[in-house]
Amino acid sequence: MSGGRARRPPRGVVLDTDGVLLATAGVHAAAWKTAFDACLAQWARGRAWRPFDADADYHRFVDGKSRYDGAAAFLDARGVSLPPGREDARPGCDTVRAVAARKEQEFQDALRAKPAIAFGDAGRALAALNSRDVPRAAVSASRHARTLLRASGLDQLLTAVVDGTDAARLGLPGKPDPALFLCAAGLIGTRPEDGAVVEDALAGVAAGRRGGFGLVVGVDRTFDRHRTAPLREHGADLVVPDLAELVREVWGAGP
Repeated sequence: MSGGRARRPPRGVVLDTDGVLLATAGVHAAAWKTAFDACLAQWARGRAWRPFDADADYHRFVDGKSRYDGAAAFLDARGVSLPPGREDARPGCDTVRAVAARKEQEFQDALRAKPAIAFGDAGRALAALNSRDVPRAAVSASRHARTLLRASGLDQLLTAVVDGTDAARLGLPGKPDPALFLCAAGLIGTRPEDGAVVEDALAGVAAGRRGGFGLVVGVDRTFDRHRTAPLREHGADLVVPDLAELVREVWGAGP
């Protein structure tokens, strides 16, 4: 663990879903790689091309963002200029939304082959927070989050959920804008300065800091210094390897 105890335990907690509560970040990364690599190969037209890195590129450009924002950020980094495309674009490579739709198709195919599971510490940590009367909200840019949380049973331990469907309905911008976190904090009746944000994505940590949350926690389950340092640089007050350590560090007891 890296960091120090908060002066006063947060009165409410907003947690990211993919990579914090559910072991789905790797599924998202693999789906992005399949989608991007297929398009990169097509655009190269036989020339040499550099594949999408499911670790470095994923965490730098797309992790924590909406599908459109993630696709646009990576394509811009590679110097690929595409029109935005229609909201209902079919999977393809001709527009940003078509590339995003291709990733969505790959993600859904992966979940049909192997359902998402919750991290082993997630349920215990949420139950521990519940026993301390700390309201808990889950946030995700994905429109699948609510369904996946329900399938895992974690929804029973959450006070509120704000996912990509809610963001679209309410017109909330994605991370690193703090709108999703602020919406979730409002639903659980916690002022940002009295609450905590728990995130594994750089964009999410930056959003928590921009939102004025009293405690911003980075989660790095590998606890690799190459991942931990960027989390701190983007605004994490402390970095933990799992949610059990978070509860011990901030609330003074284990789940």
